[in-house]
Amino acid sequence: MLQRKIEALLFVAGEALSLKELARLTGCDETQAASAVQGIDQAYAERGIVLREIAGGYRFATAPQTREVVEAYLLPPKSSLSPAAMETLAIVAYLQPVTKAEIEQLRGVNVDGVIKTVVERRLIAEAGRKDVVGRPILYKTTDEFLEAFGLRSLGDLPPLEEQADGEGLPLTLPLQQPMPSAGAEEAAPADGEPARGDEHESEACPPSPDSRALFR
Repeated sequence: MLQRKIEALLFVAGEALSLKELARLTGCDETQAASAVQGIDQAYAERGIVLREIAGGYRFATAPQTREVVEAYLLPPKSSLSPAAMETLAIVAYLQPVTKAEIEQLRGVNVDGVIKTVVERRLIAEAGRKDVVGRPILYKTTDEFLEAFGLRSLGDLPPLEEQADGEGLPLTLPLQQPMPSAGAEEAAPADGEPARGDEHESEACPPSPDSRALFR
């Protein structure tokens, strides 16, 4: 009966549920919850829906083998993140907490539109303010970022030095495009950057030698 209750909770939950949350909701201890989760995992192992451990909890997801057909149905091209957005996410993921100015210094372009988009998609969020003149906002990745890219924690990111090219930029996440949220808008371009024909973004200072060294 416990396994059925936990299966139902995981089915209706819109986010990953931890063992602590599952135990609290079902009135059992975490050991019992873990045993039930293991049973569910085994029962779904060969199905189109599988149980995944993501962001410190568990949730149902489509099996990796079904990715192509699921994406063909759910993921219109316009909802994909642009290379610029993926590069910005990578910088935040590896260097967080980081300010917009620091991202711009590394990328060499204005990132107002990109930051706006990835914040709206809840892939990054404010993480306080840096204790310098002007107290700029710091950004960090979110649990939604981990879920979108199928990561259990930031520790699952590959080592930084393996991701940089000879010049240190561009830095990109070695991951698949995240699935869009149910209410994701399909306005083009997808990440809020200038439309084609103005795709070079605003001019900004090129990355300094010191900033490039961060990625070597």
